[in-house]
Amino acid sequence: MRPPFTPHPHHRGGPFADAFAGGGRGFPGRGGGRGRGPGGPGRGRGADAPPPVDRAEVAGWFAGRLPDAWTAVAPDLTVDRDEITVVVTVPAPDGTEDAAAAAAGRIARFREDTRAQRVEIAAAAQDRFGRTVSWGATCGDVTELFTTVSAPVMTRLRQSERLVLDTLVDAGVARSRSDALVWSVRLVGQHADEWLTQLRAAMASVEEVRAQGPQLG
Repeated sequence: MRPPFTPHPHHRGGPFADAFAGGGRGFPGRGGGRGRGPGGPGRGRGADAPPPVDRAEVAGWFAGRLPDAWTAVAPDLTVDRDEITVVVTVPAPDGTEDAAAAAAGRIARFREDTRAQRVEIAAAAQDRFGRTVSWGATCGDVTELFTTVSAPVMTRLRQSERLVLDTLVDAGVARSRSDALVWSVRLVGQHADEWLTQLRAAMASVEEVRAQGPQLG
């Protein structure tokens, strides 16, 4: 019978000491660990995922929290599991020869002048809704998004689906499978905008009916 494994004395107390000794922490991301790997709570909508939010609640909160000058036109809100994007309408200057350049300048001024306020509001919203807040501004026909979140999305694809991505890469449309997936999502968003709008409206109706139901516990 082989003797039980004993780590080298020089390794005792190192970063893996608890794992060797059965301390229960395991390796980050493994089945028994606390990481975000395949067996940890980060899989799917794990324990650390933000709870779903009601878009009407988000819109109402920002309507009450934003300065009046920012809400003369209702801000455009986009909400997902990771991020709330708030796009404020900025009044366009009058009597300019180059409207696009004037609008870009007005947006730049709004971005600089409101930085401290936006940071404060974003922190309060993140505490309430558990999502990062990103900002943007619209002036005339010009819309600019400021720093936004780029969230990784993990998925498994079958061969036929991988071949679609590889075809885009081989054709030079995308540099990698990741780029090809982003390109595909954007293409669907552009050509299925009406259907996606109807789907979001239906989901909002479901959330409204669910909120009106009995509260258990």
